[in-house]
Amino acid sequence: MDVDAGAVSTPTTTAANSVHSDHEATPRPELVNENEPVCIVPALGRRLQQHVERYDVTVVGAGPAGLMLGLTLARLGITPLILDERTEQTPAGRADGMQPKTIETLRMLGIADELLQQGVKVYDICLWHSPAHSPSPSPSRVARELHYPAFIVDLVDPFLLVGHQGMVERVFVADLAKRGINVTRCHRFEELTLNDGRGTMQVLTRFNVMREPRTFETSYLVGCDGAHSRVRKTMSPAASAARDDESEMSVWGVLDGEVETNFPDIFTKAVVFSERFGSILIMPRERDMTRLYIEMRPDAHPITATTDPELVQAAIMRRAAQILLPYQLRWRTVEWFGQYRVSQRVAPQFASTAPVPPDPRAASTCPQTEDQQPRIFIAGDAAHTHSPKAAQGMNTALHDSWNLAWKLNLAIRGLCQPSILLNSYETERQKIARDLVAFDYEHANQLSRGDPAALAENFRTNVRFISGVGVEYGQNELNTEGIPGAGARPGCTLPPGKVSRYIDANPVDVQLDIPVLGQFKVYMFVPDVSEAAQSAFLTALCGGIAEPTSLMSKLSAVASKSYLERPRVPSAEDIYKRPERYTAVSQLFVFALITSTPKQNFELAQLPQILARSPWTIYVDDMPDLDTQGSHCTTKYLGPNAALPGHVTLLNVRPDGYVGSLKTWNLGVSSSSSSSPSPSPAATSASNTPPAAEQQQSAAQMGAEASQWLQEYFSRFLAVPLV
Repeated sequence: MDVDAGAVSTPTTTAANSVHSDHEATPRPELVNENEPVCIVPALGRRLQQHVERYDVTVVGAGPAGLMLGLTLARLGITPLILDERTEQTPAGRADGMQPKTIETLRMLGIADELLQQGVKVYDICLWHSPAHSPSPSPSRVARELHYPAFIVDLVDPFLLVGHQGMVERVFVADLAKRGINVTRCHRFEELTLNDGRGTMQVLTRFNVMREPRTFETSYLVGCDGAHSRVRKTMSPAASAARDDESEMSVWGVLDGEVETNFPDIFTKAVVFSERFGSILIMPRERDMTRLYIEMRPDAHPITATTDPELVQAAIMRRAAQILLPYQLRWRTVEWFGQYRVSQRVAPQFASTAPVPPDPRAASTCPQTEDQQPRIFIAGDAAHTHSPKAAQGMNTALHDSWNLAWKLNLAIRGLCQPSILLNSYETERQKIARDLVAFDYEHANQLSRGDPAALAENFRTNVRFISGVGVEYGQNELNTEGIPGAGARPGCTLPPGKVSRYIDANPVDVQLDIPVLGQFKVYMFVPDVSEAAQSAFLTALCGGIAEPTSLMSKLSAVASKSYLERPRVPSAEDIYKRPERYTAVSQLFVFALITSTPKQNFELAQLPQILARSPWTIYVDDMPDLDTQGSHCTTKYLGPNAALPGHVTLLNVRPDGYVGSLKTWNLGVSSSSSSSPSPSPAATSASNTPPAAEQQQSAAQMGAEASQWLQEYFSRFLAVPLV
C-alpha cells in the first residue's frame, strides 16, 4: 500500500532531528583490489571509487522485509549489508497484524516470545451493520465468528497477533545486533552498475545531510525499499515500468491511539458498515490502544496531497464518530495517523540478471553477467501492494524474504544450480502476490460495499490463505512428488504435528523442533523399527545416503568445508539451543526418524549411523492427545493409506519449512510380525507372505531405491561445485 504518514500527536513518536550513521559497527567486510577494473558510467562522467567494501548480499531497506532477510542470512552464515535512508526504525503505526503462519515462522527463528508477550491476540471477528433508511440508524451486530475456525484451518496459534511495525523492527534489529550486524542508516540507494568480469555489482549510495557518495560492491542486491522502490527501477524496463493489476483506488484514513467509547466490541476485531457514512475496521492494539481504518468517501472531506495534515486528521476522526453513532467515540491520544489509497499491484518481475544502465550510452560499457543467474531481487511492497485491511502486507513481505534467504545462502556457498534455485524465488512468490491481490481486491471492495454476508463468506472461503498456512507454491524443481490424501503436500507448509522426542521424552512440534540452520530435513516414517523388513529398509536407505559416492555425501562434504570457512553467525542464545546437535551428520541435511515403535522396544545404538549420530531428531509418534486435531502425526502428515503397517515413507522438507516431496514404499508386512508366534509350515505355504529372508531382501532393495529417489530429487536443483 502507499501510505502517507500524517501528524503524530505524542512526543514518544517524534522523529529524531539529528542525522547519524552506524555503518561503522557493521562487521569488517572484504576490501576489493584497487587495480581491478570498474564500470565507467558515461552518463555521470566520472569513475566510481576503487576502494570499496564488499558484501555477498546488499539489502536496501530496513523495514520488516529487509530486516527479515538480514537476520535469516546471518543465521545461515552470510553477513549482509543493510542500507536504509531513514535515521531510525519505525517509531509507530504502519503494519500491525501478524498471521498464524508468521508467528510460526518467528517461532522457528526463536524471536516470537517478545512479540507474543507485548502484542494483542485477536481470536474472533464481529460484523456490524447500520442501514441508511432506518428511523434510528444505529449499528447492530449481525455476526460474531472465530477468526480461524479449527474445522477449517489447523493451527498452533489460532489468532491474529496485533502490534505496530516498530515493535517487529525492534525485535529484528536486536536479533541482528546479537550477531554483530547493524543497519547502515542515512544511506539512500542511487545507482547500480556491473563490474567487468567479476560477476559482482557496485552500489552507489548517498549518505548524511551532505549527500556524500559512497560505493559498495555486492554479489546480490535485494530491494526491500517500499512501493516506490528505487531498486525496482534498476531492473529490466518491464519491471521499472508501471506495474500491472492496478484497480481503482479509494481513500482510507488510519488512526492509532487511546479512545473513550461505549462501543461494545472495541477490544476485538470488528467491521462496522454504515450505509450512510461508510465503513470502519476496528483493531485492538498494544498498550490499550485501538486502530481504526476509516473509509473516506468523497463527501467526508476533499482530501488531496496538499491538504493540511491537521485538517486530514480532524476529518478522519469526525467521520469515524459519525459511522459509530449513536455510540460515543472520543480520542484521549493519537499516536499516529495516516491515509492511503487502496491499490492492488504486482511487479511483472521479482528478479533480474542485470541492471538497466542509467543512460543508453552506458549499455556498451557495462558488461552483462555470464552465468545468467538472477542477481537483483525485490521483496515486500517493492514487489506488490494491496490494502492493509486483511493484515497481509507485512506477513507477505516477511515470507518473501524467508523464501529468498536460504536460496541465496546455497548460491553463495556454491551448493546449488543458481539459475534454477534463484529463479524459483520469482516463480513462487509472484504467484502468491497474484493470489493475494485477487483476494484483496474482493475483500477491499466488500468492505466498501458494506455487505456483511458477502464479506463473511469471502473470509471463510479464504481463511486458510489469510492465515498464511494456505499459501501454496506450484509444482517446480523443488516441489515435486506427493501422496494423494496426505496432509503434507509439496509446496505447502507442514501441518502441526505432535510427537515425543526419544532422547528426553519431551513433547515437541515436528514443524518447529529443528532450528533454522539452512538444512533440508529428511523425515523417515518407519512404523516399527524393530520389525526385520522395516529395519532392513532403513539400513539400506541410510547406507545409500552415507555412501561416499552419493550426491548427498558429496554435497555434505562441500558444505562442511564451506561452513568451516564461513560459519553461521552465532548469538549468546546458542549455548541453550545447541545448534551443533543438528549438524553432527551434515551441515546441509538433517535426518529425522518418526516411528510408532514404543520407546522401550529399541535403543538409539540399534539405528543406522546417520540416525544414531542425530539423537535429537528421533521421534516417537505417541502424542495424539496433545495434537491440535487429536491425531497421530503419521496419519495427519501421510494420510490413512500411507500410515498403514508395513508402509514406510520419506518426506523432504525445504529449509523454509515447505514440503518438497514425499513417497511411500509398501513392504508388505505387518508391524507386529516380529513379535508374533512363528506360523506353522502349512500356514506359511497357504499365505501370500514371502519367507522372512526374501522379505528382508526385498525391503533392502526398496531402501536402496528410496536412497536413489532422494539423490534424484536433490539433483534437480543442488550441485557439487566443479573444482
